Formats: sequence, C-alpha cells, structure tokens
Amino acid sequence: WDAFGLPAENAAAERGVDPRAWTLGNIDFMRDELKRLGLALDWSREFATCDPEYYGRQQAWFLKLWASDLAYRKEGLVNWDPVDMTVLANEQVIDGRGWRSDAPVERKKLTQWFLRITRYADELLEGLKTLDRWPDKVRIMQENWIGRSTGLELRFDFAHGEGGLEVYTTRPDTLFGASFLALAADHPFAGSLAAGDPALAKFLTDCRRGGTSEAAIESAEKLGYDTGVRVRHPFDPDWLLPVWVANFVLMDYGTGAIFGCPAHDQRDLEFARKYRLPVKPVVLPAGEDPKTFQVGNEAWTGPGRIYNSAFLNGLEVEAAKAAAVARAEGANQGTGAVVYRLRDWGVSRQRGWGCPIPVIHCSKCGLVPAPERDLPVRLPEELDFSLPGNPLARHPTWKHVACPECGGPAERETDTLDTFVDSSWYFARFADPHAEAPIGPAADRWLPVDQYIGGIEHAVLHLLYARFVTRALRDQGMLKIDEPFAGLFTQGMVTHETYRRQNGEWVEPKAVRIAQEGATRRALDATTGEPLVIGDAEKMSKSKRNVVAPADIADTYGIDATRLFVLSDSPPDRDVQWTTAGVEGAWRLVNRIWAEFDSQPVRPASGGSEDPAATAMRRATHHTIKAVTEALDGFRFNSAIARIYEFVGTLRTTPAEGATPALVTARAEALDALARLVAPFAPHLAEQCWARLGNEGLVAVASWPVYDPALAEDNVKVLPVQIDGKRRGEIRAPAGATKDEVWELISADSEIGPKLQGVKVVRFIHVPDRIANLVTEPA
Repeated sequence: WDAFGLPAENAAAERGVDPRAWTLGNIDFMRDELKRLGLALDWSREFATCDPEYYGRQQAWFLKLWASDLAYRKEGLVNWDPVDMTVLANEQVIDGRGWRSDAPVERKKLTQWFLRITRYADELLEGLKTLDRWPDKVRIMQENWIGRSTGLELRFDFAHGEGGLEVYTTRPDTLFGASFLALAADHPFAGSLAAGDPALAKFLTDCRRGGTSEAAIESAEKLGYDTGVRVRHPFDPDWLLPVWVANFVLMDYGTGAIFGCPAHDQRDLEFARKYRLPVKPVVLPAGEDPKTFQVGNEAWTGPGRIYNSAFLNGLEVEAAKAAAVARAEGANQGTGAVVYRLRDWGVSRQRGWGCPIPVIHCSKCGLVPAPERDLPVRLPEELDFSLPGNPLARHPTWKHVACPECGGPAERETDTLDTFVDSSWYFARFADPHAEAPIGPAADRWLPVDQYIGGIEHAVLHLLYARFVTRALRDQGMLKIDEPFAGLFTQGMVTHETYRRQNGEWVEPKAVRIAQEGATRRALDATTGEPLVIGDAEKMSKSKRNVVAPADIADTYGIDATRLFVLSDSPPDRDVQWTTAGVEGAWRLVNRIWAEFDSQPVRPASGGSEDPAATAMRRATHHTIKAVTEALDGFRFNSAIARIYEFVGTLRTTPAEGATPALVTARAEALDALARLVAPFAPHLAEQCWARLGNEGLVAVASWPVYDPALAEDNVKVLPVQIDGKRRGEIRAPAGATKDEVWELISADSEIGPKLQGVKVVRFIHVPDRIANLVTEPA
C-alpha cells in the first residue's frame, strides 16, 4: 500500500483526524473490496509504506546512499507548490502546475536533499535499449526526459572588462547567424546586474512567476530585458552582441545562457522580431538561391549547406558542427560537451505524513546520520495539521534530540522524503517482506518483475525513479539486477460522466437520475429533481465525485459481471467509460453462461459414433481455446471475452436436450473448457460451473485447456474482396478454396455481385485464404 502523502494530510486537516488512523482505515476498506473482487493476491506479503518496519529500512538504505555521495544536501532553486506548500521534483511539475494541486508552480531558493540520478543518465539511456517488452512510447518519453545532447560549451568574452559568459549550444554550425545572447532569469550574472538595476530586478521577479514547463514557455509571449552588456563573438572579436535576459531560457539546461540565432530557431526568431534584432540566415535549404533566400515567420530548422559563415561556408550541417567545435577548442574558446536535460531528483518534502529523513543537524558537528540502532526514526504519534506548513517543524518535542557524536543539543531533519522514494523499491521488499535487511536474498530469485502493469502517467515519475534506485541499490550490493521491470503494460483508466449543480458543486453518479427525452439526455438530482449539468467523461476521481464503488455495482449485478464489463468493453490499454448499459450486458453474459451449465447433464453418458454436429462442436471448442489463449497472451482481454461470447452462442444453438450421445459428449468437453476459460475473468461463476460438472477441487488450480491444432484450424476463412483497389465487402470461403470456388462465392454474394454488373473483370488476383482483388474496366 502506497500510504504516505498529501491525501491523508488533507483528510487530517479537513476532518480533524489522525492521518495514520485515516490511512489504515482506508486500507482495511480497500482490502475488503479487493478480496471481494476475487483478485489473486498473496496477502502474506502485505505491507504499507507507512509501516515503520518498511520506512525504517528505507531510511537505512538512504544513509548508505548518503555515505556513497548519491544523496546530498544543497541550496538551489526549486519548484514550490503554493497550495500543497511543498517542494516538487521537476518530474512532478506538469505543464507548469503541481501534479496533485494543479496550482501554478513558483521558483524558490531553498536548501534541500537530492539524489544523484544524473550520475546514471547514460546507463538509464542505454538500459532502455534492453527493454524490448516495454511500449515504445514510454521508452521515448524517458529518452526525451533524460535528454542527452552533444554540443559545444563556448565562452563569449565581455567587450569591456575581464571575464565572459559561458554558453552551451547544440547548433555551433549557426554561430555566424548569432544576433544576441540571452540569460535565464536565475542566472547568477543576471542577479548581480539586478542588484544595481531595479527595472531588471522587477523583470526577473516577473519571469519567476511564469510557467516552469517547456510547454508553458513555448506558448508564452517571449519577453526580454536588454542588460546593456555587450560580448565579443568568439570567431570575430570586432563583432559585438547584446546580452539580454529572456523568459524562455532555462537555468536548468546547459549553462543557463544561449546565443540566439533567429533564422534557425523559432523561439529566437519570435524574440528577435519582437525586439527588432537582426535575422541572418546561415543554413541554405536545398534548391534555394543564397542571394534571395529569406526567413519569414518560421525559422528554417532543416538540413542544408552553410553560407554567410566564413570558414564554415559550403559545409553540410553536421560537418559544420564538427568544424566549429574544432576551431573553438583550438582557440581555447570552448570545448565539445555532452549535456543532459535530466536534473538530480529533489526528494525533500515539507510535509508531516511521510518517511522522516534520518539526519540530525548539530551546530558543532554539522549533518550527522541517525545511528543505525535508532532506526526507524519514527513519526510522532500526534501531528497537528490544522495550520499550514510542516507539522514536524512545529512539533514541541519530536525534532529535539542529542547529537549522536558530541552529545550536545541538536535537531532532527524535519523534511520527509518524496513519496516516490517509497514506491521506488517496494517491489524488492515485496519479494522478501519479512527479511531483516531492507532487501532479502529471495529478491535475487524473484526479480526483475516479469510483468509490470502501470499507468503511462508515471513514465518519467515512478518508472524512471524505480530504474534509478534499482541501480543505486545494486551498487550498494543490495540487488543484483539492473532493470526492475522486464515487461511493462500501460493500462487505460476507467472513466465516468461528471455531474455538477448550477453552483458548480460535484454530484456523485448514484445521486443522479438520467431522463431520456427522445434524443436528449438530462441529468437530475435523484432526490430533489434539480437539473444538473452533464460534463465530460473523465478518469474516476474523488475530487470530481464521479466514482462508482465496486461494492455498489456488485450488490446489483454481482462481482463477476463487474469484472467482465471492465475487461470486455475495450482494449485494456485504452480508457473505458463506465455505463450501466455496459455492465447490464456483462450481467446477461454471466446468466447465459450459467444457463448452459445448468441444462447439461452432470455426468453425460459417452458413446455413439461422432456425427457432424458433434464434430462442429469440437471444432468450435478447440478454436475458442486457441483464440482465448492467444488473446490473453497479448493482453487482448476484450477479444478473449468476445470469443467466449461467440462460443456461448454456439452452445445455445446446439442444446443438450434431444442431442445425440456424441453431441452431449462434445458439449461436455466444451463446457469443461469453458469453465476453465472463464476462470480468469469471472472466477466465482467459473467455480460454480466447475462444481456443476461434478469436478472436485477448484478450477482456479486446474490446468489450462490445450487445443488440438487440427481441430482448432479455421475451416472457414473470411476473405476481403477489393474491386479496383477499394474494399467492397468480404466473403466466407472454405479453407483452401480454389480460385474458381472463390469466384463463384463473389458472384453470388448479395452485396458484391451487383457491383460487378456493367463492368468487365480484366484481372482476378487470388491469394489463397487471404484476399481476392478484382481489376475491372467498363463493359
């Protein structure tokens, strides 16, 4: 149970309750619901991240990372959530807003704890190549987030005085197109200038109020402030460039300073047009005339030959980059460099309901690790969440402690660890949950996790952090693996319509009555009849009160119908919208399945020679086993249930009543297979069906059915029919049908046949069991 964090704190503040009691009560409730759902979980391994036995072992390995310089404390600019009143990691800022509060994030300078994820940047990138069972989109998201780029760190000397500014660029080939330098608002040089320039100081403050995400910066108006400082071009000392501070430059990337080449970078171009700075093209697209080529409202960022660029003229872009780096290094003006977008993970949180950072602050000894004998450093029993801020910092006694080294008065660290630290290693603890060490020896047998199922929203949060922590703990000798999750499947969300009163208050679905008036749907308060506003279908969320409790559905339709609907409505990697009609359809399927078992003799007598109906039934059985097995292996649960639905239809059309002995026997084989096939989806129904057949023990532990390839082979093929390159329909043909047989079926088809009237078939392409393609001309 991922149990620390803001939801429990918010509940404590709103209801005046203890977050521990609130959390454990929720766990008890959810455990009951999961058990009722029939999920196959090993409850002997259960633990919560708020258990001192768990977070105490987390504190132990945190101290190991600190001793190995993988954890450290420093002052720096951080993302501050003004609503949740805590620091956020870069990965927790989504489009400039807090990942939980959705509040615009501010930039603050604070002293915080960090984990050195950047030390593993290259290894994390290389490791993505081994994850062939991960979705490409997740690997690409992580690759882009780590953001490895090769470029040039270059010095622009001040035109007056000593020193200069260091700039990082991935486009040294465009240096002769430079028209300005731009600094981030947080650049130290900008700060030093602002000390004597009130207008600049105000501009820097305004910049820090803007969005922090790349998306927000990209869409925001480009704003700048001319500092009056000028620098010399590194390849031409007589060429002076103005130094600006700009709101689109990030201190977190490169050196926090860029040179602007407006002709070949869109943000630079927008900035240059606004402030009437030069726009000089230096990359000539193929087919353009160097005398007439100009850049309009869109920068040219594609390939071409370099021109207007002295010694780089005539080179292609990549060759020009290499030549520019060589010239800069030869003149001691710069060096080739590799830069990452990834920044170290800030893990300090100014919250009380979290894992205490096991560090003691002593005025004499500095930062001192909590002694191993004192782990876990437990949270106090009573925490006051009635006031804003961190309750640990204002607790009357908890933080006061003797220094372990000198014995003098000292204070505990009052920041707690980011809850993503808690979830970055739980799988290793789950493998050996009762071990004395943080990670027991059984983890070597269990890990890596063979199949992980999780949301795409954690691609650069939990999944990236878990990959990093796994490597960090490996290097401490605590794990023997590089990657924590061998296979990854990203599931969709269950969504539901939202409903609001006229004053904006959210209303739960169970309190809503839907009135259908012709083609119009109206939502009304089920008690008062007040008209409600129907909103979009969104991810079920307590904040928007569009949650449907499984227990409420189960009370009406049963657990198995609930499970079947969620699995059957759409592929599991897509969102599924919860509807009453959908679950009613699943409920009808449950009843149809049971009806087939209820009408079958418990121990049918075998005998009689196999007849066509019995053979057809056996073929349908083995075809269904094959189809469901393959669909399950591919996570196509909706396809598997669709095949089961078809199979039940076949059983209904060949009832046991009045059937030949051979067909009754074939039906018995079919129902035996059906009970096993249904078990993963509707386990309670499957056990009842299994018992109805007279079997002993549980179907859950019975072997999975195996199909006979000869019987599972499709004896009817669906062939798409194209006429002049366009699909015009399909036919059902016997497997292995000849070209002449297929032609007869096409000609006789009620939809396709008429389309061939008035034309002459000049060519008929037939791929056996695959496709039929007709080429025609006017008759």
